[in-house]
Amino acid sequence: MPGDVRDLGAWDYVIVGAGSAGCVLANRLSADPDMKVLLLEAGGRDDYIWIHIPVGYLYCMGNPRTDWGFKTAPEAGLNGRSLAYPRGRVLGGCSAINGMIYMRGQARDFDGWRQAGLEGWGWDDVLPLFRRAEDHYELSDDIHGQGGETRVEQQRLSWDILDAVRDACEEIGIPKVDDFNRGDNFGSSYFHVTQRGGIRWTAAKGFLKPVAGRPNLKVVTGAQARRIVLGETGRAEAVELTVDGVPAIARANGEIILSAGAIGSPQLLELSGIGDPKVLGKTGIETLVEAPSVGGNLQDHLQIRTIFKVSNAVTLNERAGSLFGKARIALEYALSRSGPMSMAPSQLGVFARSDPAFETANVEFHVQPLSLDKFGEPLHPFPAITLSVCNLRPESRGSVHVVSPDAAAHPEIRPNYLATAGDRQVAADSIRLARKVMASDAMQAFSPREHLPGALVRSDEDLARAAGDIGTTIFHPVGTCRMGSDEASVVDARLNVRGVPGLRVADASVMPTITSGNTAAPTMMIAEKAAEMIRADRRAAMPAGRAASVGG
Repeated sequence: MPGDVRDLGAWDYVIVGAGSAGCVLANRLSADPDMKVLLLEAGGRDDYIWIHIPVGYLYCMGNPRTDWGFKTAPEAGLNGRSLAYPRGRVLGGCSAINGMIYMRGQARDFDGWRQAGLEGWGWDDVLPLFRRAEDHYELSDDIHGQGGETRVEQQRLSWDILDAVRDACEEIGIPKVDDFNRGDNFGSSYFHVTQRGGIRWTAAKGFLKPVAGRPNLKVVTGAQARRIVLGETGRAEAVELTVDGVPAIARANGEIILSAGAIGSPQLLELSGIGDPKVLGKTGIETLVEAPSVGGNLQDHLQIRTIFKVSNAVTLNERAGSLFGKARIALEYALSRSGPMSMAPSQLGVFARSDPAFETANVEFHVQPLSLDKFGEPLHPFPAITLSVCNLRPESRGSVHVVSPDAAAHPEIRPNYLATAGDRQVAADSIRLARKVMASDAMQAFSPREHLPGALVRSDEDLARAAGDIGTTIFHPVGTCRMGSDEASVVDARLNVRGVPGLRVADASVMPTITSGNTAAPTMMIAEKAAEMIRADRRAAMPAGRAASVGG
């Protein structure tokens, strides 16, 4: 080995990415003192104050200290627009910059995976994993758990206008519910959030920091993976990387596990020569393992941000519209960890059907007592609320592919939003559903007036085009290392990369289809299940007596 390459040693398990999934894996795998675990994170420590204050996502997204700073290619479905595509680049990953919403999805999501041939991934299979990791503020029953690493609490806020939206939804047949996480999330409720006492609770806080002192666990930050090294037999043997810019190598006696997310994991596979020869050939990367599905199947939730001006109501637009208002907000948080500074980006959730033909809720509203032209810009100077609605199960499929053999070069991200007639119809119907909510008797005291997309936009075609004008990502990319029972899938049901022994992927990229809701909790569940399978496979490979002594 050249002397200018730092040798990080040999480990039983090398985990690439210390985000929502990687922190779970590091915790669970290092629980066995006989297993040496190395966790690599390209970003830095999570010591930035705005990570921990809930409203701080405004200062973390787009900030190179905490965000990769990705952008999409121009999107035809968005009428030629390109979007910022935030992904966490810090210990805790996206759990350090996301919307903090705890949402498992619907039972039908996971049952659909099982019915597609993925044994062990049905709702009844994964529910115990959700429960194990949960520390629910109130419930410990057959659905919820307490004492786990993921703290789940109620939000610390009150907005009359949001209560009125719940009344309006009930008026049109969408019931009020207390819990979105029991397998069927149809209804309206305030989102439960990953916070403790008004402070963000990340995967790093819950899973990594309590075990950081284990002698068999090492965490390296500033560690940018460059490629996976395959041995003569084709087995994944090492990770080439840089640590604070210095070349390094980490060797794996057992397995390498990619937990770099729906953008980073397919990028690293392709950089390593694992992918579609047509894609790799364009960049000069030698194809070592043909895997045409790598980087395909990208799915994301496109949020369509409908905005309504209101009267006779207090919204955040006015409360934060003056220095005095900002000071009151800061004081409220300082004294009680409540109010707008404790708010998740979205407060009220509504799961509904855009058309009665859907069996379960197929759209999700994120309702906010505020409005702005786009993320990062000032709030509007008039009182207004936003009913942001996304298609939970989009038909459109996009891609993530490398454009250079340089690991520092961002990949090309093409979500391919609104590419199908079905997605465009759901978009049009979703805007009509938002209008129906705001036209209800319960909202008339607030005299709602449509600001975006505008009341004159009426036809299916015009509404779909308007959705392209005002739609943006809600930060849920999944699927780019698709799990499947078919040979074309990137990983099998045990998350092994097909054709590459010793290599797994465990993060949101393995989802065959996107879950019906926010994706942080399902991503951590995937890592929980991956750890179970890795430990089981390790025991199975041992002599009988040794395996019995290692145990669960």
